Amino acid sequence: MKKKGSGKKISDVQRKRQVRRNIRLGLILLAVLTVILGILKAVKPGWFTQEYFELNGAGIDASKPEIDVQLLTVNEYSRPGTETEKIRGIVVHYTANPGSTAMDNRNYFESLKDTHATEVSSNFVIGIEGEIVQCVPTWEVAYASNSRNIDTVSIECCHPDESGVFTNETYRSMVQLCAWLCLKFDLDEKDVIRHYDVTGKNCPKYFVEDEEAWERFRADIKAAIKKSK
Repeated sequence: MKKKGSGKKISDVQRKRQVRRNIRLGLILLAVLTVILGILKAVKPGWFTQEYFELNGAGIDASKPEIDVQLLTVNEYSRPGTETEKIRGIVVHYTANPGSTAMDNRNYFESLKDTHATEVSSNFVIGIEGEIVQCVPTWEVAYASNSRNIDTVSIECCHPDESGVFTNETYRSMVQLCAWLCLKFDLDEKDVIRHYDVTGKNCPKYFVEDEEAWERFRADIKAAIKKSK
């Protein structure tokens, strides 16, 4: 009977030790998971939120192109002041206004507050000489991409003639701006789409009618993103 009691006592001690070991192991795993979760939240915040966010860092800042910020007056026809959701894409457009400059298009958007002619705008306009003008903050809706206004950044691109083909200067700025925005919103080149991909509209004309040119454009964005990381 003594031996039986002694055996039971040893079993209890072992059980308690096992419980303590399990608790320690659980605490270690919890600490590791907490660290991993913290890292993921820092580098992939989009996985954990449906709200607007921006990433920051030396690489992102260094890749930012020169931007002339000329924000529109808040008004219901071109800058409604509506907050966007989490940015899930970048939509490329063409102005369909051959020979116009970035500021020409920006000023047209601004004039709508007085004329009430239509509802249209864009977050950015890129000119024939490669100049970039910002019209609407990225955290606000611009009237450019129909059902995707709420979760995308829009870029209108100028062109010299009816063909819709962009100048080299415009193209370079398009690549740089798209790459920077991808880095800023944790996107990649596949998240850069055409107005055509939203509505079927022939916009931007050049990239709709020449699929190879569109794929080259996306490849150039991918290379620019990689270079900035």
